[in-house]
Parts: sequence; C-alpha cells; structure tokens
Amino acid sequence: MAKISKKLALFVAMVTLIGSLLTACSSDQSTSSSSSIPKGAAMDDYGVGKQFKATKPISFTTMYNDAAWYAYKKDWLLWKEITKRTNVTLKPTVVPMSDYNQKRSLLISSGDAPLIIPKTYPGQETPFVASGAILPISDYVKYMPNFMDKVKKWNLEPELDTLRQADGKYYILPGLHENVWPDYTLAVRTDIFQKHHIPIPKTWDEFEAALRKLKEIYPDITPFSERWSTGNSTTPLGALLGYAAPTFGTVGGWGTTNYITFDQKQNKFVFAGATQEYKDMLTYFNRLVKDGLMDKESLSQSDDTAVQKFVNGKSFVISTNSQEIEVMRNSMKKTLGEGNFSISKIDVPGGPKGHVIAGSRLENGIMINAKAKDDPNFLALLQFIDWLWYSDEGQEFTKWGVEGTTYKKENGKRVLMPDINFLGLNPAGKKDLRKDFGFGTGTFSYGGTTELLRSTMNPEEIKFQESMLKNKKVLPVNPPYPMSAVDQEQANLLSTPLTDMVKQNTAKFILGSRPLSDWDKYVSELKAKGMDRYVGLVNKAYEDFKKKK
Repeated sequence: MAKISKKLALFVAMVTLIGSLLTACSSDQSTSSSSSIPKGAAMDDYGVGKQFKATKPISFTTMYNDAAWYAYKKDWLLWKEITKRTNVTLKPTVVPMSDYNQKRSLLISSGDAPLIIPKTYPGQETPFVASGAILPISDYVKYMPNFMDKVKKWNLEPELDTLRQADGKYYILPGLHENVWPDYTLAVRTDIFQKHHIPIPKTWDEFEAALRKLKEIYPDITPFSERWSTGNSTTPLGALLGYAAPTFGTVGGWGTTNYITFDQKQNKFVFAGATQEYKDMLTYFNRLVKDGLMDKESLSQSDDTAVQKFVNGKSFVISTNSQEIEVMRNSMKKTLGEGNFSISKIDVPGGPKGHVIAGSRLENGIMINAKAKDDPNFLALLQFIDWLWYSDEGQEFTKWGVEGTTYKKENGKRVLMPDINFLGLNPAGKKDLRKDFGFGTGTFSYGGTTELLRSTMNPEEIKFQESMLKNKKVLPVNPPYPMSAVDQEQANLLSTPLTDMVKQNTAKFILGSRPLSDWDKYVSELKAKGMDRYVGLVNKAYEDFKKKK
C-alpha cells in the first residue's frame, strides 16, 4: 500500500510538473509580446501626464503624407521641437497625397515600409493583416497609457471592436475623438435666401422647395451645382451622399466603402445599394436634376469648376466643410467684392428617417510595421507614439505648435501670435502655421478632446458643431464582422465589382441616363455579381464574432 502511494505520488508530481511546464509554455506564447518587449531608450516612469523623453537620442522612420497646400519642409519647427522634447528624430519618407495610398501599399508589400505608417483610415489596414506585415497593435496598447486612458474615459471600446479582425485583434491605432465631429454639409448663399425671404431649409423636402423658389426667381441659373465627384474621388457625389444617406436610412458616398450596412430591425447586414432606402435617395436627387434644380454636371465636373460657379454667383448651393468655406469666402471677396455676399454652412437637412447623422469617433490613425517588435527601442517607440498622438500635451503641440512662438494663452484660451495665421483665425498674420512651421497638418493633428478640436474653429463653426450635436441623433456604429483570411479574400473578390456597379449606376440613376424603372433589373444584376453570397459571408462573420465574445 505504501509502495502504491509512493508511485501514485510520484505520478501526480510528474503530471503536475508537466502541466506546469505546458502552462508556462502556453503563458509564454500568449504573452510573448510583452515579456520579451525590447525596452531600449524607453522611460521607466512613463504615464498619463508625463512628458515622454527617450533616455538617449534615437530615431524612427515614418511615412509623411505631403499635401501640396502645406508642402513638406525639412526645416520646419515641428521636426526640431519633436526632437527637443522627446529625444526622438523622425526620418520621414515623404509621399505626395495623391500617391499616398498606392505608395503605402507598395512599401508594405515590398517589406520596405517605415516603422510608423500614419494617415491610415480604419479598414485600410485589412489587406495587410494576413501577410503579417503590420503589427497586431492591440497586443501592445497596454504600454500606451494615454491611448488607453482616452478609450476608457470616452467609452470607445465598442468602436474599437469594429476594428478587430478574425483573430480578435486590431491592427491600427485610430485617432480618437471625444465626440462625433460632423463637418461636411451644404453651404448656401444666405444673402440670396434672405433677400427673397426663403427660409433656411431644415429638411430635404424644404431644401427642394427652396431650390424651386430660386429657380423661379433666377430661371437662367441652376441653383445647386455640386462638387466632389471627380479627381481623387471616384465616388459620385461623395460628400453629398455621405451625409444625406443616413437621413434616408442608408449609406452612400464617402460614408461607406462597400455598401454594407446593418439593419437594426432584422438584426443582420444588408447590401445598401440594393435597398428601397437607397432607391428613395436616388429618386430624390434624380428629381432635382430632372427639374433643373441641380446641375447635371455635378457628377462630371471638376471641383474647381463647381467652386467657380458658386463663387461667381452662377449657383447658390454647394457642399462644403469648415476649411473649404473659408477658401470660397476668400475667392468671393475677389469675384463679388467684400460685403456683397454672405455664405453659411447649414445643418444637414433631415430626411425620411429624421434628423440623424452617422459617424464614428475613430479617425485616421497609424499602422506599425511588424518589424518594430524586433527594434531594440520598441517600447520607446510605443511610448513616443502614445505621447505625440494621444496625450493632451502632444495633441496640443502638433495642432498649435510652441507656446510663446506660434501661440500664447489668454484667459485660458489659445491665441495665435500676431504674425501667424491658421485657416483664417488671424487673417493679418503673414506666416502660416502649417506652411511655415509644420503644425496643424493632417499627418499628426487628428483626434482629441472636443475643446481642442474646437480651439481652431471660428465662432460660426462652433455654432454649427453645437447645433448638429444638439439637434441630431447620432446613429450607432455598425457591429464588427471580422473575417478569416480565406473569407476575406472571397469577400474582396466579390466586393470590388459590386461596389463599382453601385457607383456607376448611382450616377446613371441620378442623371436619368438609366431610368429608375430599371431598378429591379439593376438589383438582379447585383445578384448575378454575387451580392447574396457577399452578404452571406458578412453575416456569417458577424454571427461567428458574436459567439466568440
């Protein structure tokens, strides 16, 4: 009996030891990304509210999205000040905005991408996941205290879930906003509306009525001439349909990449481009074109042509955003004379689904090259990105620059220095915050508190923002549907021709070159392209993800 007990005890001990070893191996595998993370020049006491500064001078490579209107300069104060504050020198690969997406793909595919890959919109990372070329950053965000602090404070977990791939991880660090930020809407000649006692429209029906009144008064003018259908955009009426679609109960324009949307009532995804709601939206804009209220050239003219019609008084309505309205105002001072016009952004009109807006609080963000995890300064890289892109201090710095040099604070408010201008905030300034100093550019200054976002807005824009958030219901974001690599490849093959078909027929239906009586035939054509199979893959992925949670 004693011998049996000893053998049993020995057996139990061996099993326990093996179990421990297996557990240890398993643990090592699951946390290998943290236990072996190279520290290098990282700080020991880095945290929220703490200025990051590498313990020794280091450098990191990064892509830089070069916009022609504030072209890259290697001697910008931005670069010098980053190094001064963080002990990090950034080595940018400068790529023109027009080639950025293509160049980014080529660099990643060839294995030559820089470590930091900014200006990447959620969804653009997906093609690079299967190859392992980019980092599953969700494994490492615990080393990014400012990022995690904002996610927790602003309850952004549900939106981060929409970034997760089939493995449950996400591969992009998005820009984080405290609140939804509506920007695109209609600009109207408010002086013309006031002159003829036409109320500013609050719904699309009222908008149509206003256009009809303008057409009666100005029969030789097409009152609404639109932009953003050509050039870098390959989406017909990209901005207009982007903000109009939610009010019709669908998605469109720049508001979607694949025309997939979630039907809350059916609790499943549907292909928006084949729905009655999408047809209703196209029917509305087709009527505007057919009745001479909307310029048929809106779907083919360049942005410059559309803007010139507006600033020269050849149209009275055009889509805009906070930056473009200032550009148009400056042009109109030359064409119409200062004091001879007034233009304003109006709230997005309500539609059949009410006064609603869609939007995520996630912005374009950063991919990190998978090679970064082998860099001896990997932890320092994470801390640096966390401070520059996600800390309150870093976000203020990249947006406003250096206190005492580019701006000052008066009664708690940031004010540009007398010789510096930024988006019309200080028209007398001879120097530009972006062109001459490198601050406030699209590569760095995205995301942050609502207060910081509005700090560079004029009172008119702040009023628009407050009105939109007060009077509109923000729709919930679509739930995630991450796919396996195999299903994703299938979905991509189906999605591209379907998306192209919707875009082409959107333009045709609105212009009337294809009659809306062809709608059922068009839906059949989508089905022949694999629409049902595509939606099936999406819903399968959605159900699978729900089971994993």
